[in-house]
Amino acid sequence: ARAGALPLHPAAFEKAGETFKRASRGDGRKILLEGFRRRGYHGGKKLWRYHDMDEQRNDIIEGRNAVQEALRAGRAIDKIYIARGETDRALGHIAGLARDRGITVSDCDRRKLDAMSVTHAHQGVIAVCAVREYASIDDIFNVAAERGEQPFVVVCDEISDPHNLGAIIRSAECAGAHGVIIPKHRSAGLTAVVGKTSAGAAEYMAVARVASIASALEELKARGLWVYGAAAEGSSPMWDTDFSGPIALVIGSEGEGLGRLVRERCDFLVSIPLRGKVSSLNASTAAAVLMYEVLRQKTK
Repeated sequence: ARAGALPLHPAAFEKAGETFKRASRGDGRKILLEGFRRRGYHGGKKLWRYHDMDEQRNDIIEGRNAVQEALRAGRAIDKIYIARGETDRALGHIAGLARDRGITVSDCDRRKLDAMSVTHAHQGVIAVCAVREYASIDDIFNVAAERGEQPFVVVCDEISDPHNLGAIIRSAECAGAHGVIIPKHRSAGLTAVVGKTSAGAAEYMAVARVASIASALEELKARGLWVYGAAAEGSSPMWDTDFSGPIALVIGSEGEGLGRLVRERCDFLVSIPLRGKVSSLNASTAAAVLMYEVLRQKTK
């Protein structure tokens, strides 16, 4: 074997069966080997990595009938992946049912489904379950009204890392926010990873998913909220910013920060003081710092 090649136990080849024969060369072999690595075959031993399996494998539904019945039963589903190029009417029906419920449907390469699959019989469709149903913006305002408090909403602009989103939801719940808003696309959803990272906070926090963050901010402003965006170059230092009153705090994506349309809809751009050589904080850390400054001011 070439240097650095991954040693496989014979049982791994037996488990793969015909799939290995079809994928024994080129990119197919690379994908198959990666699949074995993720499932724990390494060095002639099967070493199960339970934390990875829990995070990546226990929240999916595979197969046309299973996914279709989950949709009909009203199961909380975050996203459905369908193999690109498939023309089967059953898959088209599944996509239609999902879109009617507002569930994101993503066309993807079949190899991605193969890598996600546990059963190796996904039939071109996999649904990723949500840990709970999504709320609406009205639900978030109702939570604030029930507590007799001015609305405090955290808005996530394309936070794609589920660990960051889970941490933000956890901090939001601890800091007394009434809800979190995320976009349908280019964002992590309420998956098992997010639920686990939130340490249970996702069960108590109203999380709304919207088609457009920019439009959602317009709605929040129309309902009386001031919108504060977190930005390293913000002209309003955190310590000097008045967070009293009804507010929406917007956290930008890990790499790009706030999108242009989102930035334009912010009433204030708030910066966090930094004294080190690193130019920015992790998105979830920045969110926690700002949320607790909001809490401090609201509890004076």
